[in-house]
Amino acid sequence: MAEETQEGGQPGVQVLLDERELRQIYSNSYRIHATADEVIIDLGFNMPNPNPQAGQQQLLLKITDRVVMSYLNTKRLAQSLQQLIKRYEQQFGELVPNSQRPPANR
Repeated sequence: MAEETQEGGQPGVQVLLDERELRQIYSNSYRIHATADEVIIDLGFNMPNPNPQAGQQQLLLKITDRVVMSYLNTKRLAQSLQQLIKRYEQQFGELVPNSQRPPANR
């Protein structure tokens, strides 16, 4: 598959996509680490711990993939995600994180 791009200041550069080793994962959780040179994003999913200790409720965060990016690419990703969310909210309404929702009436 080929796409035209203007990234990097070179208009009309053809980018060839090689998706032969593409992996698809499900992620509902992430954590971010940073060094002076790179941003590390761990992707995974959380679920109730199937083997809780002493009957205590626990959440298991299973990290499945790690992405290491430069700060410049991280900024580009953040801008792309902001644009994506903006278009989504214009079409379907504002997304409100669970932590910012008012408590449900009981």
